Amino acid sequence: MGKSKKARFGRAEGRNAPLGDQMTEDKSVREPGREKKRDRKDKDDEFVDDKLSKKILEQARLQQEEMEEEYGVRRKKEKPKSVSLGSGPSKADSDSEDDDDSLSGNEAEYEHVEVAQEDERALEMFMSSNPPVKRTLADIIQEKITEKKTEVQSKMSDNASVNLQELDERVVNMYKQIKQVLQRYRSGKLPKAFKIVPALANWEQILYVTEPETWSAAAMYQATRIFASNLNAKMAQRFFNLVLLPRIRDDIAEYKRLNFHLYMALKKALFKPAAFFKGILLPLCEAGNCTLREAIILSSVLGKHSIPMLHSAAAILKIAEMDYNGANSIFLRTLLDKKYALPYRVVDAMVFHFLRFKTDQRELPVLWHQCFLTFVQRYKQDVSSEQKEGLFELLRVHVHHQITPEIRRELQNAKCRDEETAEPGRMDMGDDDL
Repeated sequence: MGKSKKARFGRAEGRNAPLGDQMTEDKSVREPGREKKRDRKDKDDEFVDDKLSKKILEQARLQQEEMEEEYGVRRKKEKPKSVSLGSGPSKADSDSEDDDDSLSGNEAEYEHVEVAQEDERALEMFMSSNPPVKRTLADIIQEKITEKKTEVQSKMSDNASVNLQELDERVVNMYKQIKQVLQRYRSGKLPKAFKIVPALANWEQILYVTEPETWSAAAMYQATRIFASNLNAKMAQRFFNLVLLPRIRDDIAEYKRLNFHLYMALKKALFKPAAFFKGILLPLCEAGNCTLREAIILSSVLGKHSIPMLHSAAAILKIAEMDYNGANSIFLRTLLDKKYALPYRVVDAMVFHFLRFKTDQRELPVLWHQCFLTFVQRYKQDVSSEQKEGLFELLRVHVHHQITPEIRRELQNAKCRDEETAEPGRMDMGDDDL
C-alpha cells in the first residue's frame, strides 16, 4: 500500500521551510541538556591599570640595577666605545651578505688579557733599540705623489707597487662622502662604491682618499672581510700591512686592549694565511718592538684557528732566523703547540735558534724557557744525537729552577731521529714551499 499524498505534501512543504523552522520541528535534533556557564572570576583576569604597571616596571628596573651593581654586570648602554678582550658582549649586525657570520657567536673566544708590568719590563730588555719607522698607506701614497710631482718616478715593474692615476674630481668627492660614512659606521650595509674598491687597479689610491686611519672599528672589520675575500694573497698582504696592522697597534697602545671588531678583523685576515703572516706577523717580529700585550693578543688568534702546515712551518722558520725578541718566543710557542709534523729543516732551524744563546750572557726571560720546553716536548724525537748533545750543553748555560729540569728529563728519555727510521715525507722542505 502506497504512502498518502498528504504525508508526501507535508514532507515537501517542510523541505522548503526555513532552516530554523526545520531544526525546531525536527525531533531528531536534540536540544542541549545544559549550558556550561563560568560564573567564577579569576583574579588573573583583572587588568592592571597604567599607573600600577608603571610602578611595577620601575621597581623591576631598580632591582635589576642593584643586582648589576652588586655582581659587577655592565649593562649594554654603559659599554665603552672600544671593547676589550674579555669585556661585555659587543654585537654589531653584519652585512646582509654575511648573515651566517654572527659576531655574537664569537664573544666566547674574546678573552681578557692581563699583563704584569714586571713581564713587560723584562721583555723590553730584548727589544730593538732602533726600531724601523712605521709606514702607513698614507705615507706610501704621499711619497709616490711627491715622486710624480718631481718627475723622478720610474716605471714600476712590481705589480704590488702603487699605481697612481689622475682621479676624476667626481670620484674624489664621492669617496670623501664614503669616508664620512665609514667614520660613523656601526652596522648595516656598506656603500656599493666601497665594495668595488678591491676590483680597481688603483685601489690603494682610493683607500687613501677615504683615510683608513679615521674609520670606525666596525668599518675596519667589514673592510677586512671585503679585501680578504676579493684580493689575491699579494694584494691582501699590502692591505693587512699598511692598513690593518697600524690600526691594531695604535688601538692596543692607546686603550691597552683591542677592540672586539678589530679582533674579529684579525680572524678574518687568517682566511689568507700567507698574507697574514707576511703582512702582519713577520713585520711585527722584524720591527723588534712588539710589546707583550700585542704578542699575547695575536697569538690568541693564531692558537684558536686552523692554519695549513706549510704556512706555519714557513713562519716558524723565518721567526727562528730573526734577531731575538721576547715576543718571538710567544709566537713560536703558539705555532709549535699546534703539533704539526714539521719538516726536519724547520726542526733544525729551531735547534739552531736555541743554540745561538750559548754565548749570550743575558738572563733570558721565562718566555724563552717556556718556548724551549714546548719545542722539546713536541719534537724531541726529531732532533739528531749531535743536536741533542748541544741542547744539553745549552741547559748548563741557561738555567731556570723549574723549567730546566723538565727539559732535561724530556731529552734524556727521547730517542733521536738518527736512531729510528725517518718518516716518509718529512725529510726536507724546499725553498719554493717557503
